[in-house]
Amino acid sequence: MSAAEQTIDGREVAKPRSKPIGDRVLDFLSSVRFGVTLLCILVVLSMIGMLIIQQNVQGFDAYYGSLTPAEKMVYGSLGLFDIYYSWYFKLLLLTLSLNIILASIDRFPSAWKYISKPKLTATIPWLESQPQHASVDIDSRDPEATAEKIASVFKANGLSPKITEFEEMTYGVDSDGRKDFSNVSTVTRKVVFAETGRFNRIGAYIVHVALLTLFLGHFVALQTGFDADVRMIPGDATDQIQMIQFDLDKKEKFNVQLPFSMTCTDIQQRLIDPNGSIEVTNTLDWRTQIKVDDSEYGSTVADISMNRPFNYRGYRFFQAQTIPVGNARTIDLSLTPQSGGEPISVSIPRTGSTTLTDGTKVEYEEFLPDFTFNAEGKPDTRSGEYNNPAAVLGVTPPQGERVRVFAFGGNMPANAPISAPKAGYKWKLAGYEKSPFAHVLSIKYDPFSGAFIAWYFGGFGLIGALGFVFFFSHKRVWAIVEDGRIVMGGNANRNHLGFEEKFKKIVDGVENSFESRL
Repeated sequence: MSAAEQTIDGREVAKPRSKPIGDRVLDFLSSVRFGVTLLCILVVLSMIGMLIIQQNVQGFDAYYGSLTPAEKMVYGSLGLFDIYYSWYFKLLLLTLSLNIILASIDRFPSAWKYISKPKLTATIPWLESQPQHASVDIDSRDPEATAEKIASVFKANGLSPKITEFEEMTYGVDSDGRKDFSNVSTVTRKVVFAETGRFNRIGAYIVHVALLTLFLGHFVALQTGFDADVRMIPGDATDQIQMIQFDLDKKEKFNVQLPFSMTCTDIQQRLIDPNGSIEVTNTLDWRTQIKVDDSEYGSTVADISMNRPFNYRGYRFFQAQTIPVGNARTIDLSLTPQSGGEPISVSIPRTGSTTLTDGTKVEYEEFLPDFTFNAEGKPDTRSGEYNNPAAVLGVTPPQGERVRVFAFGGNMPANAPISAPKAGYKWKLAGYEKSPFAHVLSIKYDPFSGAFIAWYFGGFGLIGALGFVFFFSHKRVWAIVEDGRIVMGGNANRNHLGFEEKFKKIVDGVENSFESRL
């Protein structure tokens, strides 16, 4: 007996040929079970990335210092501190993407047939085998008129009907009740087919496209982009940013040249209580205004807020943090003329200036939130809190030399030498708008918009595709017109309870359209 034969009940039969190993590998890679397993592993790794603080997240230094040496060694060797950038996470994304592509290629043609070649006809036995089926007796003997009435009921229930004719073969029955194949005849029947939501059949593949877009965008962003930050102080200009490189608890920064320059023109902190602190708990929003000067594209002014990032030439600017040393976005001054007269009120923005009616120029140089003298006897700030605020001004009187003036908020004694009248006026800080010393912007460089594609097209596309898949369904109903009755049947690819209710409503509508003999 050959190896390709085996004996069953004393008979020699050929063994079924096994698939080539290449086909078996493709079947495994495209299997749903393998894809679901990979997806579960991906979810588990993502959860680990959320439970274990990653090295590029603020607060990692303290977390890393709290771990035992054994935990540091195990987590570090497994790459758990930077899991989303690890080789096995990237390999998992690649393999899962391959599984999705192969599974789609293997199964999409059968799903597309529901759209390209809908099943317009059916037989009575097939309809009676459907999950939902019914039979309605009627008096009408006009198949054409009957089909039109059925189509109108289907249309009234949100289905798109189509009437077709087909020839069905019927068989006689012999004395034993079996089909008599020698007694065959052909009957022409009217079939009304209606459906809705047929594109739901390819909803799974829309989900596949969204997932692949999400994976591809994430991979492109990882391979071509980088993270950086830049400190923004009003009046300062720079054409460099600091690229961030993480190595566990060590964070190194390298200057990266920009193809344009940036000038910070304003920073603002919108407070819940204007009289309170500039802490995060008292903040509604942070705003940074920058002017971009580009030799190729000209100048651009941008406002960057918490929920309003700025995109420019592949660079995406976000609000990251503040340097929480108290400062003032604007100062209000009360100037009492030394020669007598009514006080003069002026308001000056940070790094700005104003000119009084007598020609005196007043420039806003610096703000000291907690004024004191340092060890060298020079003006300084004791802390970042607004305990003893003072504004440092540069005043140039008409036909005079520029002098340095301090304007205090009221805690300085009137007879203190530092608060004595200068340049013809007694200076007082009447008010100010609180703001931090500087803002730090986080920058993501993404030249091919990988992150944008991933989150906007992949992320939101995935949410929309899942909603389309699970909240809609493909519903199909057939009705065959016979002499004296209508046989109906239908099915749906999901939400079977909802389809059962709709089918009952359709049957009731058909019954009400005819004089039923039931």
